[in-house]
Amino acid sequence: MMGYTLPAVLSVPAVVAAELLWLRTGLFRRPGYWISMVIVVAFQVPVDGWLTRLPDPIVGYNPDEMTGLRFPFDIPVEDYLFGFSLVTLTLLCWLRAKKKEEAA
Repeated sequence: MMGYTLPAVLSVPAVVAAELLWLRTGLFRRPGYWISMVIVVAFQVPVDGWLTRLPDPIVGYNPDEMTGLRFPFDIPVEDYLFGFSLVTLTLLCWLRAKKKEEAA
């Protein structure tokens, strides 16, 4: 599998597993989390679309390292996977740190 695609694909189940099996913050049950993800995607689409637009991208990707699937506005689908993982893992770490602080 491609060098950008594989980590993107593996990052999603890794973050979900971290929440469900280890951190157990309850993040996925919070409506605020899902609202925040909608907000993230609402901003990601125009910004990422502008940065990766073809044929004149600001950010380039090695086509041999990804699937080549782009939607919408030429956004590589891998960017959505990484976006989910990065935002979710950040929130999970934040909640975990807050929980430890409250326990102290």
